[in-house]
Amino acid sequence: MSILMALRIALKALNRNKMRTALTMLGMIIGVGAVITMVALGKGAQSAIEAQVKAAGTNMINVNAGNFSQGGVRQGQGMSNTLMPEDAQALRDLPGVQYVAAGVNSRGQVIAGNQNWSTQVQGTEVDLPLIRSWPTKFGAFFTQQDVNSAAKVAVLGTVVSDTVFGPDMDPTGQIIRIRNQPFKVIGVMASKGQSAMGQDQDDTIFVPYTTVQKKLQGIQHINNISVSASTPDTAPVAAAIAETLRLRHKIAPGEPDDFMVRTLEEMASVRTETTRTMTSLLAAIAGVSLLVGGIGIMNIMLVSVTERTREIGLRMAIGARGRDVLLQFLVEAIILFGGLLGIGLGYGLSAAAEEFLQWPTSIPPNAIGMAFGFAAATGVFFGFYPARKAASLDPIEALRFE
Repeated sequence: MSILMALRIALKALNRNKMRTALTMLGMIIGVGAVITMVALGKGAQSAIEAQVKAAGTNMINVNAGNFSQGGVRQGQGMSNTLMPEDAQALRDLPGVQYVAAGVNSRGQVIAGNQNWSTQVQGTEVDLPLIRSWPTKFGAFFTQQDVNSAAKVAVLGTVVSDTVFGPDMDPTGQIIRIRNQPFKVIGVMASKGQSAMGQDQDDTIFVPYTTVQKKLQGIQHINNISVSASTPDTAPVAAAIAETLRLRHKIAPGEPDDFMVRTLEEMASVRTETTRTMTSLLAAIAGVSLLVGGIGIMNIMLVSVTERTREIGLRMAIGARGRDVLLQFLVEAIILFGGLLGIGLGYGLSAAAEEFLQWPTSIPPNAIGMAFGFAAATGVFFGFYPARKAASLDPIEALRFE
């Protein structure tokens, strides 16, 4: 018997019990739709989580000045003055490096009118907002021209801005004083909250690092370099950075580094575990949804075999082979899984969740193929036993069945 003939017979048989067929298909349609919807919601949530973790600096590599020893006394990390702006410039050409920002840290009393506040003054470069995924709330970040000219411009954190100018006030264009030096406020960063180490990231002022060097501290070295890797795998980039700095600082083999390279391994592991957990959850939901629909197909197909025992016996008595009966019932089972309708339902539910629940969704193409293929395989798997049972009936006994 040809596939086309089996399809015609299957459609005719299913059409006899429209309500039962529709309810059975509904189970698989909901299953496929649920899988696609869950994948879309999960992928959307995963993308949002990765964006948040990336904003925290998962791809960021911190290079800090190393130890400095004097008279046999180690002064500790950050005391060395061998880290130079030229080192930061050299790192820009390394493979896998996306953004680089040299940094010089200081503290100072900021004064605006009759208000004052002691805060961190962070000298940095124009790439810092890109490294930290940190937009401005008011105004703009300083430019490369400001860095080159050591301009007295400042970008405030929200804590500093709210404290000295008032909540939600735009201080752009105002003049503040840091260590009796006048600085023009050109922007305010958006609120970032606490870092993973508990530091308030909004309680700071950003100025060009050259300004801190020349106008506030009178130094030529830098304290740190912030590097953003182009991929989450920061280990190779960190190794290349260490090798480059050892060559530049002329450190002989076997001698300790005069700098420290650190990656945010903990945050990277959080992202990995989050992705793995989300994947496992989606796999479990897919399995349960389609398993329930598959059991429904098996149940209905067994009922159908029982109801059509005499029909099966008659077909086999006039020459139908066992494999023809097997093919017929398998085709019926495949029709019942309703994959295309399930895909449509999945797209509709995903769009509704994004529209009404404001939940980000993303449907990858492989999710559609996975849901469709798994549902079809489920239909065949659960339809095989009833079909096999029908094909193995004794024609004489089947004709006697009442």
